[in-house]
Amino acid sequence: MTDYGLYVITDQVISGGRSHVQIAAQAVLGGADVIQLRDKHMSGKEMLEVAMAIRDITRDAGVTFIVNDRLDIALLSAADGVHLGQDDIPLDAARSLCPPGFIIGISVGSVEEAVRAEQMGADYLGPGPIFPTGSKDDAAPACGLEVLKAMRSYVSIPLVAIGGIKRENLDAVIGSGADGVAVISAVVAPPDIAGACRDLKERVEAAQKRGSGSQS
Repeated sequence: MTDYGLYVITDQVISGGRSHVQIAAQAVLGGADVIQLRDKHMSGKEMLEVAMAIRDITRDAGVTFIVNDRLDIALLSAADGVHLGQDDIPLDAARSLCPPGFIIGISVGSVEEAVRAEQMGADYLGPGPIFPTGSKDDAAPACGLEVLKAMRSYVSIPLVAIGGIKRENLDAVIGSGADGVAVISAVVAPPDIAGACRDLKERVEAAQKRGSGSQS
């Protein structure tokens, strides 16, 4: 079963000059459970080269590798899965091209979208943005913790919350039903990516333990 606890999304724009591959390598070193390659500007050729390099890093470390949007790049690089938005190719069409066990995650901003995605066979959901975020130019308005809580009561597949998540609000996100947190600036922007990952990973695990303790 895939562990989505700390899900790191690469971003070269806010990384202080570090590449996707360098970000991935440092995030893996810091204990990231999932690495997602996200780039809206690279050519297909460039992105495939980057994806294959990250695939090597994550495979050696036993870390899940996801490609954002680009199903073709995900399949060609032997990634573990793809993450799709509401305006990307439909989940059922994507699934028809994928090998068994291939992970498909879907971005959702409402309970209705979450229920529909689960019914169509999504492996995990990316609720958000939970809080306002500047990391994504195309981000929708923040949906908040109440929507996350509502999604948790309606769907059973993993929820990987995204959007403005940092060490100060991470406990509230996990406490509202998220199985993991997807982060960009909280990990990619600091000078020490590995250190930022280690800190967040410890906080995720501690929050998860508190949650499981309250349910026992």
